[in-house]
Formats: sequence, structure tokens, C-alpha cells
Amino acid sequence: METPPAENTAIEPVQPGPYTLLLQQQNLSAEFLGYGQDKVEMISVAPQDLLQVAKALREAGFNYLRLQCGYDEGAGERLVSVYQLTQVGDNLRTPPEVRLKVFLPRDNPRVPSVYWLWKAADWQERESFDMFGIVYEGHPNLIRILSQEDVMGWPLRKDYVTPDLYELQDAY
Repeated sequence: METPPAENTAIEPVQPGPYTLLLQQQNLSAEFLGYGQDKVEMISVAPQDLLQVAKALREAGFNYLRLQCGYDEGAGERLVSVYQLTQVGDNLRTPPEVRLKVFLPRDNPRVPSVYWLWKAADWQERESFDMFGIVYEGHPNLIRILSQEDVMGWPLRKDYVTPDLYELQDAY
């Protein structure tokens, strides 16, 4: 059986999405990362530019912070703070969405809090702080909410070492 001739499988470069272009037209730092599996435009933002970018997107109609979370790229790698923004309105069947990613150094992960733009960031930023150690500067009450206050380290970091000693709790 003959093998069919190889097709041209070259991937066309993806052009920046509309929200990346909007931010770049305003001379804001925004790097297009492509589209997620859910077809949401992803944009990389430098930590020091997050508030300016977030304000510009809020003015463009992104009035709802759907998600804020963090993740670890791997042991010794960067930490990432993620923000998924949505335009919520009366006449929108499928509201537009955009995802911002802020890549942070592992040794000093600091980023401004977006709490003052979207109050929904309150508990979400606290959870990212508690699990990954990302400090959200300007947050009004950045405390641990899932771990006890005396927990050492950040449990969802990939290089986290579980303590050897656990106190036996009496459940009765």
C-alpha cells in the first residue's frame, strides 16, 4: 500500500487577538500568548503593569472577575497569577472573555492586588497567597484562609516538602 504524499502541515502564525491589540494601542505592556482550549484570548502582563492593564480592560467593559488563581510551572520555575475577566451585560448571549497571566519569580512573587477593581478578588487572592506564597500588594487582609497560621511553606508549590511530624488529632 502506498503512503499518501505529505500535506503542507506548516502552522500559520496566530495574529494577536483583539484585546491584546486594544492594550497595545494604548501603549500598555501586553504580550499575546495565543488562545486557550476554550478559545479565550490569553495575554501575558508584567507584574508592574497589571493594574494599568486591568483598569484599561475594566474601562473596555470587563466588569466581572470570573476567576483568579495561581499555579506553579514546576520545581524551580516561575509562579503564575491568572485572571479571567468577563463582560457581563443584559444583551450578551456569550459574553467576551480574556485571560491575563502574570509570570512571577519564585524567590519573590509579588504582584499588585486587583481587589480595588473587582471585589471578587478578595478570597481568591488570599487562596493563591495561602497555597503558592504569591503576595498581592495592597490587598486589605492578605492572610491564610485554608492553612493554619503556623504552616511553613506553600502547600501547592511543586517543590513543597511535607513535614514529617503531624500532630494526632482526637476527633471525639
